[in-house]
Amino acid sequence: MTNPPSGTWRAVGHVALHLVTPLLMCLGMGLAYLSAFDKPHPRHLNVAVVGADEPARALAARIRQRAGDAFDVRTVASRDAAADALRDRTLVGAFVPDPHRPELLVAKANSETSASVAESLFREVAAAQGGALAVTNLTPLAAGDPTGQGIFFFLVLLSIGSYASVAAIGAAGAGLAIWIRALLGLSTALVVSVVGIVLAGPVFHVVDHQYPLVWTMALLYSAGILAVGIGVHTFLKRWTTLAMMVVFVMLNFTSSGGVFRPELQNAFFARLHSFWDGAGFVEGVRSLLYFGRAAGFAGHLLTLTGWLAAGLALLAAAALTERRRARPAVDAGEDAAALEEIEETVAA
Repeated sequence: MTNPPSGTWRAVGHVALHLVTPLLMCLGMGLAYLSAFDKPHPRHLNVAVVGADEPARALAARIRQRAGDAFDVRTVASRDAAADALRDRTLVGAFVPDPHRPELLVAKANSETSASVAESLFREVAAAQGGALAVTNLTPLAAGDPTGQGIFFFLVLLSIGSYASVAAIGAAGAGLAIWIRALLGLSTALVVSVVGIVLAGPVFHVVDHQYPLVWTMALLYSAGILAVGIGVHTFLKRWTTLAMMVVFVMLNFTSSGGVFRPELQNAFFARLHSFWDGAGFVEGVRSLLYFGRAAGFAGHLLTLTGWLAAGLALLAAAALTERRRARPAVDAGEDAAALEEIEETVAA
């Protein structure tokens, strides 16, 4: 058996080197998704018992003692006060004790999975008191989004369209000036956001109102990804795709709150949720559509703007770096031209 020629081994090594990126993606996706969604359980999930009397306080104390750190249990004075707290997204569920018809108030638009956890808790409480729990949802969801998770898939659509376009602009537009690539990125963000709002809105009815503002948020989100990606490409080159996957998929989707909000995740992803761009988009759209621009909408908008500003700063740094890299080549060309002119003068 003859050994393969040396050129074959070089080709195999070349392929192996290129396989590093997808294999690292495989490892990273597994670690990110399995660690973020593994055994979801409540951590300081905010619930309340409605009532200002001693029986309500005693019930809240018993639930608090049994639940430990899983639930933060307090009392609110009235049903109306509980409803206001749910609409402010400071409560996940509010239990209204009643010997004949105990009721749980929830706002499923905040998070259907968190509301389900609260419902499981208070079904046990109601059963112990001998009643069947009635659940009242204060925030009816859009017709095309009965689980409230359609906004998460809207996020996925925008993210893939944006970070995949970074690779295309980086590969095909490598010879273009940075400002031209940035304009291409902005144009791409415009297209991606329009595709997103059309599909999420009139086509599938995940979004059923506030189209202009939701589209603006989609544009901010997409433009932020493209600006970061185009700026980073100057420094990371072929590793840009992996970096974009880490930042805008592995850490982004898992911390967005689209499947589980931070009160059902571990501390790492819960902290990311407070400032990551995907969480800014998902929670901002939720607040806009179902909570009347309350519940932190301005903060979520600020998060999206901050990521776009970071992308613009990276573009500026990339422009300076590319200018410095180009300067030696220009100087070398000018020196060669001057030398040639001197030689021609001497020869004459």
